[in-house]
Amino acid sequence: MLIQIAHLYATGCLAIAFFQVALIAGAPLGAYTQGGQHEGALPVRGRIVAAVSIPVLLFQGLAMLSAAGFPGLGWPRWTGWAALAVSVVTCILNGITPSPRERALWFPITLVMAGLAAYVMIVTLKG
Repeated sequence: MLIQIAHLYATGCLAIAFFQVALIAGAPLGAYTQGGQHEGALPVRGRIVAAVSIPVLLFQGLAMLSAAGFPGLGWPRWTGWAALAVSVVTCILNGITPSPRERALWFPITLVMAGLAAYVMIVTLKG
């Protein structure tokens, strides 16, 4: 069950990375990200922020898979804790964003993601 939970987390990270790719490509989703400051497509600065978030998301997914014991990954344990910390901070930020659309979409998603990450890290403490 642990590896399946880590897979769910990693899949969520990958899905969010694809959302960032859509933002970079000019999808008119600015109201659902980065504080909802931009209706429509993001300006260049917002697209750069989206691009920077992609490797962070991939790191998070791989770190959680490694923490769960996925074969072929032998990352240090602290990387799983770092991924959990980023997930919790992301959840908090999405919960307090001034954008009601961003909050309605991303707060529940990031809350579940933080819960999945917490589950993996807590279970691996015992085992």
